[in-house]
Amino acid sequence: MSAVMETMMNDKPAPASPTTTAAAAASVAAPAPAVKKVKAAKRSLPFAGWFMKVLPPLTGLAFLVLVWQIVAAKTGNFPTPLVTLQEAIKLFSDPFYRTGPNDQGIGWNVLASLQRVAIGFGLAAVVGIPLGFLIGRVRFLSGMFGPIISLLKPVSPLAWLPIGLLVFKSANPAAIWSIFICSIWPMIINTAVGVQRVPQDYMNVARVLNLSEWKILTKILFPSVLPYMLTGVRLAIGTAWLVIVAAEMLTGGVGIGFWVWDEWNNLNVPHIIIAIVVIGVVGLILEQLLVALAKAFTYEEVSS
Repeated sequence: MSAVMETMMNDKPAPASPTTTAAAAASVAAPAPAVKKVKAAKRSLPFAGWFMKVLPPLTGLAFLVLVWQIVAAKTGNFPTPLVTLQEAIKLFSDPFYRTGPNDQGIGWNVLASLQRVAIGFGLAAVVGIPLGFLIGRVRFLSGMFGPIISLLKPVSPLAWLPIGLLVFKSANPAAIWSIFICSIWPMIINTAVGVQRVPQDYMNVARVLNLSEWKILTKILFPSVLPYMLTGVRLAIGTAWLVIVAAEMLTGGVGIGFWVWDEWNNLNVPHIIIAIVVIGVVGLILEQLLVALAKAFTYEEVSS
């Protein structure tokens, strides 16, 4: 048995020849082409990602146009996409013409509606945001205004239009009043909720440091409440743009809502469809501007 053990101990593996070493190295280096392919695929990913971002919206628009064409084919008095496009080219070739007080281009009507929205929305921000801070900060005011907001918030904005006509005796301030009253609630509620959700530890530190109310507002409350406040602003601007179209249909004058109603009275359906698209595009632009503003002033991710 000792002879067998001695034989096994003396049997050492033979050293690898240069040929064997080269073959092993070649087998290790074999996946190199695959690595190059992966790198090439990674370089092409940006284009693929951009294509996948563009393809779904284009597909959705193509589907909408297809449904529109089918509906137009089934209904004789409904304009086709081609007819509407031709009318849009004529309409936007001179959007700022003016031949009379009630005969103006679509550009002037959109600007008039935006002016009313800006005034009503601005007044709502001036009143609603400070009031939201006070309601969120002072418990007595929260209990005082809570039932009032709960009672008035569900009221349709157009229900306030007759009150505006009664008080202001004019259509333009009445429309601005409707925008104001519908825009103020999201700002008050979101701002107050943001103030109430400020961590109590922040307020305890402010109390220990004996900070003034102004310091608490500017250094603690405002940075913490800003995301909530901007969310309320976004909700308010969307509601305001919806309300102005309906209010102008009822009050008349110059504005995109009045323009839609006037085109309906003239049975000009292609212009009505064009106005719907314009209203949607303007609303989308306003929304995206506020999303960009929220991203610029907050560290949180803001989704549209």
